[in-house]
Amino acid sequence: MQTTVRQEAGMTTISLVGRFDFNTHRDFRAAYEPLIADDACRAITVDFSGVNYLDSSALGMLLMLRDKMGGCGKDVVLSGVQGNVRQVLEIANFSKLFRIV
Repeated sequence: MQTTVRQEAGMTTISLVGRFDFNTHRDFRAAYEPLIADDACRAITVDFSGVNYLDSSALGMLLMLRDKMGGCGKDVVLSGVQGNVRQVLEIANFSKLFRIV
């Protein structure tokens, strides 16, 4: 998976491309950990438009992101969710935990 972080006017977007699974947990964590203490970052959008697969460990990583950012008062939004990825998130009831746009 390829991870890109863009910051603009207090909004940070983490764009993911490829498979989001256990093998990518270090890359994903490395993308969001600096944002925890970054006061300029008020909200995070995880862009899934380039993700074609995710597994249960990816769901766990998203929950970890939500917990860490929620502890700092930062919102997390999931965007660009489509196809099988959307279906997995719906089955896991993630729409109750995240705003999905």
